[in-house]
Amino acid sequence: MAAKGLHNMRLCSIASGSSGNCVYVGSDTTHLLMDVGISGKRTEAGLAKLGLTMKDIDAICITHEHADHISGLGVLSRKYGVPVYATRGTLEAIRNTSSLGKVDESLFRVITPDERCTVKDISLYPVRTSHDAADPVAYRIDYDGRRIGLITDLGCYNDYTVECLRNLDLLYLEANHDVHMLQVGPYPYYLKQRILGKKGHLSNESAGKLLSRLLHDHMQAIVLGHLSRENNLPELAYESVRVEVTMSDTAYSGSDFPLYVAKRDEVSEVIEVR
Repeated sequence: MAAKGLHNMRLCSIASGSSGNCVYVGSDTTHLLMDVGISGKRTEAGLAKLGLTMKDIDAICITHEHADHISGLGVLSRKYGVPVYATRGTLEAIRNTSSLGKVDESLFRVITPDERCTVKDISLYPVRTSHDAADPVAYRIDYDGRRIGLITDLGCYNDYTVECLRNLDLLYLEANHDVHMLQVGPYPYYLKQRILGKKGHLSNESAGKLLSRLLHDHMQAIVLGHLSRENNLPELAYESVRVEVTMSDTAYSGSDFPLYVAKRDEVSEVIEVR
């Protein structure tokens, strides 16, 4: 893990993809998990690689209630009593997810899109997303002048999305599928239509187009996440997004910024925001 620096933030993807998502974001004093869509055991093993335990975690921030984002929540909340931050609609959906078992509702903290909330010295700014879930959000995470955006599970974006994610130092962005791979792949027709729809997932090309609107001179890194196992390849996502940026009408090319692809089943590199 990178040496701890004064007033820096760190992001590390513990798991990423349609089979489970969990991202660590933290400062020297505050530690957050963004979604826990993998088992409690895998979550704890991932944190251990960062020199952390669940007892260090100050909050679990949930984007929405789909299984690949909350499957470890029941076990971890019961075992460690960590506060769970999510929108009112998402918390209601979590209450009704029987596979999680009993979740202590005293741990629930309601967040509201477009309203800032704080966890110790980190500010969370929930951003509405277009996805087929109860009340989904992305997160902008601010700490001491540093700003991270984490946005996945959106079928489309608009000017509001761009405005909420301006001036980021680090962006964790969905690049879920290659459209051609999805169209000729094994998924049934209804599922293909869902993924391609306005409440589905961002393709590699759409991710590149959104990134093109968010780039600025001080962007330190971009991480592509939530890749589909069946309908994408890490190399394809990487190249497609780079090409899209280079072809866009911005002043930047795809090679101007460090671009990473989050690993599916293992802990990715730690990225420090300075």
